Amino acid sequence: MTHPDPLSYFEHKLRHETDPSDVYAAQRAGEDVVLVDVRSEEAWNQGHARGALHIPYREIAARADAEIPRDANVVVYCWSPGCNAGAKGAVEFARLGYAVREMIGGYEYWAREGYPVDGAEGALPRTFDPLVMVVRPSASA
Repeated sequence: MTHPDPLSYFEHKLRHETDPSDVYAAQRAGEDVVLVDVRSEEAWNQGHARGALHIPYREIAARADAEIPRDANVVVYCWSPGCNAGAKGAVEFARLGYAVREMIGGYEYWAREGYPVDGAEGALPRTFDPLVMVVRPSASA
């Protein structure tokens, strides 16, 4: 059995995934990133990344063309590293011809790294988890 060389493997991998810190940096830089939460309505209402669009993965085929331009830079996420709904959502966008990446870590790591989150009632408290990031006194920005 042959295996791809490490450089090819990691370059290919990075073309298809991103992480919360890179997505947040892109948002702050004003880059055109369409962040899509592919979880259920109940999960969305409990909490989601600020600036995300909500399209459950089972609804992508029916809704994407009406809500997201075909040339958009789409990034999908689900709950956490233990959830594969993000991959399911990415498959649906890819089938439709979108450029799409999965945000590894999902909502869990977005929230744990202290990026802005909203729930059904508005903004939720920001928490900075020292197990997943360096916490600095000015981390509330």
